[in-house]
Amino acid sequence: MKIAKLASLLVLAGCLFFPAFAEDLRPVDDPRQIGFAADRLERVTRTFQGYVDAGQLPGAVVLIARNDKLAYLRAFGYQDREKQLAMQPDSIFRIASMTKPVVSVAAMTLVEEAKLDLWAPVSQYLPEFKDVQVGVEHRDPGTGESVLAMEPPKRPMMVQDLLRHTAGLVYPQFGDSLVHQAYRAADVQDRNQTLEEMVAKLARLPLAHQPGEVWEYSMAADVLGRIIEVVSGMPLDQFVEERITKPLGMASSGFYVPDAQLGRLAQPQIDPATGELPPLPDVTKKPRWLSGGSGMVSTAGDYLRFCEMLLHGGSWEEARLLAPTTVRLMTSDALPPGVRYTERSQTLISDISPMPAMGQGFGLGFAVRTAEGHNPLPGSVGTFYWTGAWGTTFWVDPKENLIAIMMIQVPLSNAPPYRRAIRYLTYQALLD
Repeated sequence: MKIAKLASLLVLAGCLFFPAFAEDLRPVDDPRQIGFAADRLERVTRTFQGYVDAGQLPGAVVLIARNDKLAYLRAFGYQDREKQLAMQPDSIFRIASMTKPVVSVAAMTLVEEAKLDLWAPVSQYLPEFKDVQVGVEHRDPGTGESVLAMEPPKRPMMVQDLLRHTAGLVYPQFGDSLVHQAYRAADVQDRNQTLEEMVAKLARLPLAHQPGEVWEYSMAADVLGRIIEVVSGMPLDQFVEERITKPLGMASSGFYVPDAQLGRLAQPQIDPATGELPPLPDVTKKPRWLSGGSGMVSTAGDYLRFCEMLLHGGSWEEARLLAPTTVRLMTSDALPPGVRYTERSQTLISDISPMPAMGQGFGLGFAVRTAEGHNPLPGSVGTFYWTGAWGTTFWVDPKENLIAIMMIQVPLSNAPPYRRAIRYLTYQALLD
């Protein structure tokens, strides 16, 4: 039963039924057919059910596919623990930075049409960035205070830099340099602004690094989203729907949850330390800021379709989004020799950091495994992946023809143990 012939309805044990547009998506009867040991897959069940029973996770959806067939699909715990609503396989999650690969694919469709040039300056599409400067922090000998000195960029910020996070941009919450402080003071992540207004703010602020010299996780995909709007002449959400989600049948994916689907929205649980719910973004209505870096919602089944498209060289069923050569470009290490990494970049995301010491690099929208043995997580060379701030994660291992997706809703600081656990649990069950 090929996933490419199925839609996004997820069914467990044949007893759950969802929207009429879809067919069943069920694990194979005997996982040995696709190389998995059934008893070892049960370790996934015991582990994640244990997390729920211990109160660590409110709930989860775990999906493992190989050779276009489902080896494993389970929903655990609660979609909303406080309301005692059970998690469903088609529950909708805030996928945060798993938006970035989707928007990167959207941009590459324009590259394939020669409407967007990867090696063009960002200012060619967004003139606001024409005169952007680089802020170099140093200590004033007279006052002893840190100050920013402005210097011109050695070369322009290129579109490729946005896709691989070498543009010199930052995230305001991931550091305390003067540039990070300026981002916070400007409220660059205000959800009540448009992408055009966000870009106008960023362009008035200095870059933190010379373009192309430093990898720092940043708001680059948000800038890329605005470029897509300018080049395509349509809002980012509309372009993503027309070019990505609609062709792939990702009917529950977008930048907010429509009223008819609100009953499927997964929620975090109350933090026992504070007695309050973590402050997640409101996705119950269309936002003004269509964040290309973190704004989307999706389901495990929808995101599987996206991953299958990438695994199959840019196509899924009758829909071809990209050419195989484009997918190979996107999933190859794009970081320049000698690129540096900020200390925060190294410690913040640790095992998924795109550093040679971790056997990893970064392509155009994804981190990429480049070497065996350096990383504590299993995976083949060529595996590409990313994760979201609220715990969602995915990876595609082309060598093993393997896709895995974990959907949870927990704060960023709580997510790494679950992200690592699903990697270990998946590969320990793969015996052939």
